Amino acid sequence: MASESTFERTLVTSALPYANGHIHLGHIAGAYLPADIYVRYKRLKGGKVLYIGGSDEYGVPITLTALKEGITPQEVIDHYHGANEAEFKRLGISYDIYGRTSWDLHIDSTQAFFTKLNNGGYVYPQEMEIWYSPQSDRYLPDRYVKGTCPKCGYEDANGDECESCGAQYAAKDLVSPRANIPGDSSTPILRLSKHWFLDLTKFQERLKTWLDSHDEWRANVKGIAYGWVNELRARCITRDTDWGVPIPLDDPEAPSKRIYVWFDAPIGYVTNTRQWGINKGDPAAWETWWKDAGTRMVHFIGKDNVPFHAVIFPAMLMGQDDYILADYVVGNEYLNIYNRQTGKSEKGSKSRGNMISVKWALDQFPADVIRYYLCAIAPESKDSSFDWDDFMNRYNGELCDIVGNFVHRSLTMAVKNFGYAVPEPGPLDADDQAMLDAIPVQVDAIAEALEGFRFRQALERFIDLGRKANVYFDAKQPWVTRKTDAVRTATTLYVCCQIVKALCVTMTPFLPTGAKTLADVLSLALPEGGPGGGPDGWGLAKEILPAGSPLQAPQILFPKLDKDRIAELAEAHLRGEAY
Repeated sequence: MASESTFERTLVTSALPYANGHIHLGHIAGAYLPADIYVRYKRLKGGKVLYIGGSDEYGVPITLTALKEGITPQEVIDHYHGANEAEFKRLGISYDIYGRTSWDLHIDSTQAFFTKLNNGGYVYPQEMEIWYSPQSDRYLPDRYVKGTCPKCGYEDANGDECESCGAQYAAKDLVSPRANIPGDSSTPILRLSKHWFLDLTKFQERLKTWLDSHDEWRANVKGIAYGWVNELRARCITRDTDWGVPIPLDDPEAPSKRIYVWFDAPIGYVTNTRQWGINKGDPAAWETWWKDAGTRMVHFIGKDNVPFHAVIFPAMLMGQDDYILADYVVGNEYLNIYNRQTGKSEKGSKSRGNMISVKWALDQFPADVIRYYLCAIAPESKDSSFDWDDFMNRYNGELCDIVGNFVHRSLTMAVKNFGYAVPEPGPLDADDQAMLDAIPVQVDAIAEALEGFRFRQALERFIDLGRKANVYFDAKQPWVTRKTDAVRTATTLYVCCQIVKALCVTMTPFLPTGAKTLADVLSLALPEGGPGGGPDGWGLAKEILPAGSPLQAPQILFPKLDKDRIAELAEAHLRGEAY
């Protein structure tokens, strides 16, 4: 494992969501919010950080949606790419580029990967049995066929994977198959079809060595990755479809097939980095981020994507010879939904109607409200559940009552009693000094958790700084001393202003809107950073805000959630109206 200090820059990716539906809170909790928190923190520290995202626009889910809606695949991706990009922006997910795998540039990237692997002897052709519909006169790859899982007996399993138990199997092993195409009532039959396979077994030892070098990764990621590597087999990387990247081979069978989406999707990170460079007038800029050993690459994904990011994509990169590998793969568990009627947590599912879309959530709440709760319950080591009562209680009881209340009463007293400026302190007593000494310790503790990808813990430590602040404020009772001891009151509020500044800086990665509002009140300029780096803004949290620094009239940063309104929204959610 290389020390982080050996890296000159950080490349961050989040899994590309399919552009066939609206993103939901499960997506955000799994791959996008933790990535954005990390990116914002690294930018604030002044690091060179590039955050790559985008839509996954090929594959069966896209064409199935088009079939069911009676429109073209292009219409599907154009609609949902734009919709999801807008929702990410509303939520404050701060991509440097949100790209598309339907770009012509992506065809070039993907075919270059395929060709290099093929020329290196890692790809080979082989016939395989595929379900075929006589009625539709077409092969039925993946989700085009449904049936009974051969492992657990689930009756609505996909062609090669069971959504219920997670098992993967050969398509021919699916029991009682049926076509999953509107209007097709035929019983599928098995037919031979020529396809191309990536021989992952040739990368087995290199993958093991790479995984062995990363003891610091989360146990869930390592467990899934080793499970795959220890039972590695060749994987088919083409499909019988006309939607996707063409296979760059002079073969009579190739024109009727396309490269499979799981192969081309992670290459989208490369494509989008290339396009980012083109957009800034430097078409070769992407190579520094993907081929220079000074780059630290970090993937943020849900656990269902661990095999692709910790086994398959690394193998594909190894086969290119000159690409870097990820230094960290952050894999989160699932965000489930707590059902108020049954009293049980259940898997979020569009068919069950219990999903909460980002669009719907943002129509009800400011982005910081959603960001706070999803980070507070982040499914980092085990599944967690979205619970409406817990949502209200944690936001109101933690962010509003502890942090928001302290900030508001401290600044209100300072503005009203000391002329819209940080007060000039008198002599510091032991309590004052202890509180001031606690600030850098707590700031460093928050940073330590963020560096270790422990975002729940980082947020808890942020709230804990607010707790310490309230204990200090209540002990000093400035609302009492202002009537009898102006110097004591000024000293108390001077210390409180230092805490407020530290809270402003440290909330920036989690709650960017609130941080910006508070920074304006403090007349504090927080650097935004980016791919080119910048000054260290995180360090401002530990610097003194001088007496006399101007203050603006404070406003309520985090308005409380109304109990009756939450009850109404919870009922709407139960009725399936939240998606």
